[in-house]
Amino acid sequence: MIQRRRSALPTWALLTALLGASGTAWPWPAEAHPAPALCTSSREPALAARLSRDIATALKGRAGTVSLAIHDPGRGLRCRLADTLAYDSASIAKVLIMQAVLGRAEELGRAPTRLEARRLKAMITRSDNKAATALWQGLSRARLNRVLREAGAQDTVLGRGNYWGLTRTTARDQLALLAAVSRRTEALSLMGQVVHSQAWGVTAGAPRTVKVHLKNGWLSRATHAWRVHSIGIVRPVAAPAPETGTGTGTNTATDPSRTTDPATGTSAETSAETSTATGTDTGAEDPAVDYRIALLSHDNPTMKYGVRTLESVALVVHRRLSGGAAARGYTPPEKITEIPDGSVPAGAPDPGAPGGPARPEPSGPATIGGAAPPSRTARARRRAPRRRRSRPSG
Repeated sequence: MIQRRRSALPTWALLTALLGASGTAWPWPAEAHPAPALCTSSREPALAARLSRDIATALKGRAGTVSLAIHDPGRGLRCRLADTLAYDSASIAKVLIMQAVLGRAEELGRAPTRLEARRLKAMITRSDNKAATALWQGLSRARLNRVLREAGAQDTVLGRGNYWGLTRTTARDQLALLAAVSRRTEALSLMGQVVHSQAWGVTAGAPRTVKVHLKNGWLSRATHAWRVHSIGIVRPVAAPAPETGTGTGTNTATDPSRTTDPATGTSAETSAETSTATGTDTGAEDPAVDYRIALLSHDNPTMKYGVRTLESVALVVHRRLSGGAAARGYTPPEKITEIPDGSVPAGAPDPGAPGGPARPEPSGPATIGGAAPPSRTARARRRAPRRRRSRPSG
């Protein structure tokens, strides 16, 4: 019981400082620095103030550590909460991998190859880890770091070796990466096809008039218990294309039949299981709806608990920024499996101290399988000549 209360302190400390709450003086940790407001807006300050209160209410009494970063360019609105705190990325690192692969193809003046397209689809829509590892291995660290630098992600540190799931990142960096991703049609298309069983988090509370393009991460380890992350780009639902032909064809947005994926040539399910649209097309777009959300957390006792925390925030964000009736509410607990996303294999090294800054990749030769290189003392010991044992005389 004591452990759960202590894990909740960082989030509550920051909320108290941000909103200027008064009351009993708590011995807050050092990271609770005062800030002017949780949400600010150059155009709609009243909306920002209401959203600040809503988010604080949503997080009231919740255990764990939560960071968020939200940006609505049209309203000049930004929300920040512990947005520079470092977390293990888990499966949201796949968005970085996707951005790097698509960027490389663009530089080469070509579309992604059939193999790349197949792996990208599996990695994003089904969170396939083998596909992610294969794509990661085909990218240089220089390219991945350049993608981060060009996006303005200052604090993200790549995982060692093939441990892409242990890439350390922040809510602020994820928001910057989402801004870059939002300019790629292929990326938005993939993030809009996440299977229904993985489409929790930032989709909660979204009305039927918007589509949420997302990627989630869920990982349990010995330190920090459950990491539960959800990041997404919210756009208006596209108007339906005019019907052509004889009118006897099926609508792949709602028909549960199987179709052929043109990118891979394989059969793919096109039912609601592979669509993260929160409702049917209304035929009218709201050009003002365009915002990005990054919600990161750890120290959650269970995956269900972490999902509920993030969805509590998503619900109030959509209500204020999109309006309209929510097409879906909280994810039913029985739909959450409590099985980690597999982004980090069992026995992987801990990349950093609890809640501490990201640990940089050591310079020098690449390590194999994430193992640390031998220490200087160990290398010197191996090079030292062995002494001959003196034999006893007589």
